[in-house]
Amino acid sequence: MSTPIIPDLASPEAAADLPRIRERVRAAGGSLPITFGGTPARLFVDDADARTILGDRRFTVDAAGVEGGTRTLSRTDLLLRLGVEPDLIVHLTQGLLDKDGIDHTRLRKLVSRTFTVRRVQAMTPRVQDLTDRLLAGLPDHVEDGAVDLLAHFAYPLPIAVICDLVGVPEDERTPWREWSHTLTSFDLTDPDRFNGAVTALVESCRRLIATHREREHDDLLADLIRATDEEGDRLSEEELVTMLLTLSIAGHETTANLIGNGTHALLTHPEQLTHLKDDPELLTPAVHELLRWCGPVFQTRMRYASEDVTLNTGTLRRGEAAIAMISGANRDPAAHPDPDRLDLARHRGEPGEGHLAFGHGLHYCLGAALARLEGRVAFGSLLSTYPDLSPDPRRPAVRQPNIAFDRLRDLYVRL
Repeated sequence: MSTPIIPDLASPEAAADLPRIRERVRAAGGSLPITFGGTPARLFVDDADARTILGDRRFTVDAAGVEGGTRTLSRTDLLLRLGVEPDLIVHLTQGLLDKDGIDHTRLRKLVSRTFTVRRVQAMTPRVQDLTDRLLAGLPDHVEDGAVDLLAHFAYPLPIAVICDLVGVPEDERTPWREWSHTLTSFDLTDPDRFNGAVTALVESCRRLIATHREREHDDLLADLIRATDEEGDRLSEEELVTMLLTLSIAGHETTANLIGNGTHALLTHPEQLTHLKDDPELLTPAVHELLRWCGPVFQTRMRYASEDVTLNTGTLRRGEAAIAMISGANRDPAAHPDPDRLDLARHRGEPGEGHLAFGHGLHYCLGAALARLEGRVAFGSLLSTYPDLSPDPRRPAVRQPNIAFDRLRDLYVRL
């Protein structure tokens, strides 16, 4: 690979400038050599290339399984350097997102048996009730005429849903939110805080599993404990803990940012907001357009080519690393005409998903249906409860730099 011409993609400088990096890569033809944490890779922003990288079995998430694969400091080594206990690291490095092939298929099949569309649909009344309660309480948090919608709605809703889904007790839900947020902040400048969050969350998961084994529960965790495949295989204790961590982190942070980013987009595009208020049937396609236009995930983790692969905008040799920028693919003019224009009716009547906000292929988001449900309920209820919602002009929203997630630091609104 040639010498990178943009900052290390894992650096604070790059995290603060990802939208412009995205357009720089597109202007250069759709891909550029970069580094990520010192590892050489190639960054792709075109929709077709991203779909190949995410969906083609010639790409793997584990470099160790590729002959000649890129060698770098492993996530395990990094976490050890941070002082994370070795017996805890497995829960951060051996989840569903870290597996390929047979290992991934086994875990996904066991979880898919319990995390079904029927279960998600059955949660609709509960999601609505949680949403209504949070919205009713927003006036209690108003200060100087405005309320931070992230702190008091966008973040509490998805963590409450996840905690309901797996049976986390009420008194542990606020700590779960804080621990999950710490783990997704990627702020390694405070190792003690990071390590404390890992330890506390793992211990809480172990307690939760123990109580579920002691007496009957009717939730996802109870079903995961009982789930078996055709050969009678089950999730081990360590796999159950890891799955709970994955659900907590992935299902909490991303959905919170969808609600925050989407609300900000609507408030800054008043003509689109008016269309949505006037046409409730626009809500489902609107959620898809918000996922495309300001979805919570900037880019996926590295994939490694198991053989030479020629893509539309670049060639990868066996062992080389690729990063698919989700936000780039979702702004690809070849896939989305006039991609920088927010158009809530863009996906009306379209079958399936035209965007890559939930990924593609083997690692397609397991909780996509739940995220869509939460998005529809959150946006629809927010706008019907507070039809005069407006941004606070004194405190404009500011993006919080992050190497993986597109998220705001806060979102002050007037009710």
